[in-house]
Amino acid sequence: MAKVDKILKQIKANPQNVQFADLCNICEHYFGSPRQSGSSHKVYKTPWQGDPRVNIQNYKGKAKAYQVKQVLKAIERMEVEHDSKK
Repeated sequence: MAKVDKILKQIKANPQNVQFADLCNICEHYFGSPRQSGSSHKVYKTPWQGDPRVNIQNYKGKAKAYQVKQVLKAIERMEVEHDSKK
């Protein structure tokens, strides 16, 4: 958990130049295993339909910046919904 928190903090500070493997670890922590991973994309299931989607792509070992931002929005939405259920 500490490693995930550290990576997430780094990603929030700079969504550019994120290692794809690090983003995969974050996504698997929050969303579970990808429902699609056989192609160039990894698609993770979210508890809602529509945006923000969690669909990431490996580009030369890095994650695309706009996809990193989508993941951050999805994590934020999950945390807000989780807090509202308490």
